[in-house]
Amino acid sequence: MHIIELPDPTLFEWDKGNREKIRLKHRISTEECEEVFQTDDIFIQEDELHSGSEERYILIGRIKKLRSLFIVFTIRNNCVCVISARNMHKKEILYYEKETRLAKI
Repeated sequence: MHIIELPDPTLFEWDKGNREKIRLKHRISTEECEEVFQTDDIFIQEDELHSGSEERYILIGRIKKLRSLFIVFTIRNNCVCVISARNMHKKEILYYEKETRLAKI
């Protein structure tokens, strides 16, 4: 696993199909997805299982509405491309809360 550098400034590129699926199936807006990238307490790791022709990453974080998000993304043309987004499952929330506490020690 290696550390990923997000583009600065963080720009987003949205695929119409992914954007609609995320909005309709998971009820998450593009604004919420973009907001989580701007928060301090996010964790990003490689998605080795699903990285094929391009590197994919998993991000977990919480937005101002206290909504906990699990996002799969890649970097294309120096832009963040969100592939999938959903609410975190209970175990993921517990992991996130544990890691956030440890990071602040």
